[in-house]
Amino acid sequence: MADYPVTPGTPALTEQEIIRRQKLQQLWDKGENPYLITHFPVTHRSAEIVANFDALEGQTVRIAGRMLSRRIMGKASFAHMLDGEGDIQFYVRRDDVGEEPYADFKQWDIGDIVGVEGAVFKTKTGEISVHAAKITLLTKSLKVLPEKFHGLVDTDLRYRQRYVDTIVNPEVRDLFIKRSKIISAVREFLDSRGFLEVDTPVLQTVEIGAAARPFRTHHNALDLDMLLRIETELYLKRLIVGGFERVYELGRVFRNEGMDATHNPEYTSLETYQAYVDYHEVMEMVEQMFEFVAIRATGSSDVPYQGQVIHLAAPWKRISMADAVKEACGVDWTQWQSDEEARAEMDRRDIHVEKDAKRGDCLAALFDEYVEHTLVQPTFIVDYPVEISPLAKRKPENPALTERFEFFITGHEMGNAFSELNDPIDQRRRFEEQVAQRAAQGIHAEIDEDFVTALEYGMPPTGGLGIGVDRMVMLMTDSPTIRDVLLFPTMKPV
Repeated sequence: MADYPVTPGTPALTEQEIIRRQKLQQLWDKGENPYLITHFPVTHRSAEIVANFDALEGQTVRIAGRMLSRRIMGKASFAHMLDGEGDIQFYVRRDDVGEEPYADFKQWDIGDIVGVEGAVFKTKTGEISVHAAKITLLTKSLKVLPEKFHGLVDTDLRYRQRYVDTIVNPEVRDLFIKRSKIISAVREFLDSRGFLEVDTPVLQTVEIGAAARPFRTHHNALDLDMLLRIETELYLKRLIVGGFERVYELGRVFRNEGMDATHNPEYTSLETYQAYVDYHEVMEMVEQMFEFVAIRATGSSDVPYQGQVIHLAAPWKRISMADAVKEACGVDWTQWQSDEEARAEMDRRDIHVEKDAKRGDCLAALFDEYVEHTLVQPTFIVDYPVEISPLAKRKPENPALTERFEFFITGHEMGNAFSELNDPIDQRRRFEEQVAQRAAQGIHAEIDEDFVTALEYGMPPTGGLGIGVDRMVMLMTDSPTIRDVLLFPTMKPV
């Protein structure tokens, strides 16, 4: 057997992989190395040629992409290539490209990346194609593309090898193009309303804020333990203090928690903060944003999702958490006289809560059990208990509740918002309670003293919003799991 290029540690090769490496060795023996080609000046892409055929017919173009199929018919061949916009056929004839280049072409493999220069024409069957005058092998593919790379049995492999998934499954590639359009539409919406996009630290030193477990790391130069951020909230509110009246951040946050259809340890978050508005005005903005983005991304505010049609046009339903729970299971939390009575109700219903759970915690547990999964059409759940809302402003008429809402679509929480707490004394008290609760659970946390200092300088009345962007993308691409809308979801190594 002829020699072929391998390096120590190369995994065992299949017969087809050995043949491809032998072909590469033959190229090297001839003094040719496709990996040394540094550029190929592309003039047109597939979709552009198809869309402008009348103007381009007979014109010379240069196209490049991955060869997906080939039909050799003696002295002439047809092949298809995939580029960044789609696929297109090219026609290669020995008398046009030369005998030796044509012989080389017949040795190329499906998956090779090729360049073609030639004239645009239409075949007898009406297919728009490029008649090659010159062909170039730009990259040799040493792996065999699978004929079919979809279906439940291959789901894990698709996520691990997204680069193959997007080659052979054009609908997956289209989904991620749509994801990009969705995120661009979010930015367009916010920019048009005078929001400033900013970046805040990913590495942080204080564990406080949302009830989520962080990833921990260590900064060697400073000999300092640090955390990957679980949210962007506290830094963005510092900017409101600093005079930026409308800010937002679109970026990755990290939570060291479980994984399921709607959770990934790292995900894309959108947080916005706007001075001089309350949670009612933020609700209106959410309705307008989702409708705007849906129309930009799908052409309609009615979005199909897993066999249902979700109506995103305003207005959305609004109902308090207490009323939603009362409607669902008959429990009126205002009748509980103590935290002990609330926990006893949880015991009767076999709903787990922490041993020191308060009335508000128990109301939230009832909501999770009886209500959340029923909220298919867009619904704002408003007025959350203060115990589970450490950063939200209390309702003036009922200090046990906060001016907070979450909104739900398809039975899942899509975002969280509130009239931001700007009382530094109340904020410190709530931080202290949060630290004590975590200490009781064996979790270290500490007060963000710098954030309290910022509030002491004075933060104007502010409405804040946080949205899980990946869940928004799931909704607008009809995707049942978050891993379908992440290019590289977190996976356990094989």
